[in-house]
Amino acid sequence: MELTENALKVLHARYLLRDEKGVCLETPEDMFRRVARNIAGAERLYGEDASYWEDRFYELMTSLKFLPNSPALMNAGKSIGQLAACFVLPVEDSMKSIFDTLKNAALILQSGGGTGFSFSRLRPRADIVRSTGGIASGPVSFMKIYNTATEVIKQGGARRGANMGILRIDHPDIIEFIRVKRREGELTNFNISVAVTDEFMEALKNEGEYNLRNPRSGEIIGSIKAKAVFNEIIESAWETGDPGLIFIDRINRANPTPHIGQIESTNPCGEQPLLPYEACVLGSINLSKYIKTEDRGQKTEDRIDWDMLAEDIKIAVRFLDDSIDVNIYPLPEIEKMHKGNRKIGLGVMGWADMLILLGIPYNHKRAFEFARKIMKFIRDKSKEASEELAKKRGVFPNFKGSIYDAPDMPKVRNATTTTIAPTGTLSIIADCSSGIEPLFAIAYKRLVLDTELYEVNKYFVRIAEKRGFYSESLMNKVFKKGNLKGIKEIPMDVKRLFKTALEIPPEDHIEMQAAFQEYTDNAVSKTINLPNKAKKEDVEKAFILAYDKGVKGITVFRYGAKKGTLVKIADSD
Repeated sequence: MELTENALKVLHARYLLRDEKGVCLETPEDMFRRVARNIAGAERLYGEDASYWEDRFYELMTSLKFLPNSPALMNAGKSIGQLAACFVLPVEDSMKSIFDTLKNAALILQSGGGTGFSFSRLRPRADIVRSTGGIASGPVSFMKIYNTATEVIKQGGARRGANMGILRIDHPDIIEFIRVKRREGELTNFNISVAVTDEFMEALKNEGEYNLRNPRSGEIIGSIKAKAVFNEIIESAWETGDPGLIFIDRINRANPTPHIGQIESTNPCGEQPLLPYEACVLGSINLSKYIKTEDRGQKTEDRIDWDMLAEDIKIAVRFLDDSIDVNIYPLPEIEKMHKGNRKIGLGVMGWADMLILLGIPYNHKRAFEFARKIMKFIRDKSKEASEELAKKRGVFPNFKGSIYDAPDMPKVRNATTTTIAPTGTLSIIADCSSGIEPLFAIAYKRLVLDTELYEVNKYFVRIAEKRGFYSESLMNKVFKKGNLKGIKEIPMDVKRLFKTALEIPPEDHIEMQAAFQEYTDNAVSKTINLPNKAKKEDVEKAFILAYDKGVKGITVFRYGAKKGTLVKIADSD
């Protein structure tokens, strides 16, 4: 296993076991062995050879072809034993529920998980509180309490505490919610999203009004122009990056277990819609490892090692399913829900690297077509693997009444198998591009939990050396600019191949997200990067296009927007 200097820095900073004095007790190889042994322990429950699967899991991780979400690397084999990255907790309209949920969220954040909440059930500001005769303070006031608690909890954590806060578009306090992060320093431990309904989008399209409903009574308390609310969302998103949108009706149409409940929220980065008290374990395949040959004379499909990819998907699905059984859950309600639906989320990283190795620019038509092809392959193979496990271990307990409970559907072990996560720190360990994002820069500096990392794209260096235009002075120019624009020594085809996120039009970012979403059970984490000079109309167009293209949610971020407003959860993966 070859780890880069930056990978070693990240592993030492936050993943490797330490004693009470902070002395490191394990090597990276020891960490992967600890994780593999702990996860493979589940195999004994099914009469399988745990040592055999321990070796298979170890080989897959140390090859850096697959990595599980960060809590698994941090906690597997330890007393804390919490392996899931994504959680959603319910917030009911009572003081008891609000503070019980806050206590439960503290346990999850302490264990390295990220938590999503819908505050849509809370009565609006100035509504009556019958038990006391007083008036309610509204959802935003309680979000601020959650934010403060997260700030305290994260001080002692190996991962930054992170939350998703969601409010339905038809909640009477929606304008206050939309505007809250325009104020510097508000809700710094939250990403926030508006749960947008089809009713709202229809009203927006027809330049009409839509109804606001009091969640306490269910009564319509008035109506408001959809465009006025949409303009507020655009203003805040342009200024701060928040709120994002989640298309809640679309998410629920894809809910695999509607008989168990309705989905109201997602995890902090939006890729994992979950039922109340539900969790999900995630893992990512490093696509850059599956190029058989760099001979660009061959067809793209012939350059991919499909057999190796299929075999590794099968092992990864087994790993994630085993994780559910050995997981030490922070709450019995979460254990019941997770073991009831057995949701896993296998995704990808290294997508931008794969395209570079194939010689395909990120926003070329061929890239979008190939995204669909490769994600369909991953979805199909993950379903086959889940079906194979179900034959030996049984279908997930909530199978009856699910979308799979039909003659033409596969009898699967897991209610979902695919999710596209951001893979921030995982991609540093694997030395690949993150998630399905384009390269953010060719050379840059970034901070990971107070660890400063310098990165230069290895594929650019390799091509520059091979084609004879590499020099120290060139690299100094690239490092100062971050991209290749305006550097005369670099050929045009290389510039096209190494376009960075801000050079790619927002509609192409959305097209890529839509391509992956088409074959992803859960959702896709993707930031729609906008240049600083982007206008509010550009944000509006991106939001409308995202809805029209069929994605489940969208986050835009204008470069240089108000600092400290978008929670960059690099390791909610």
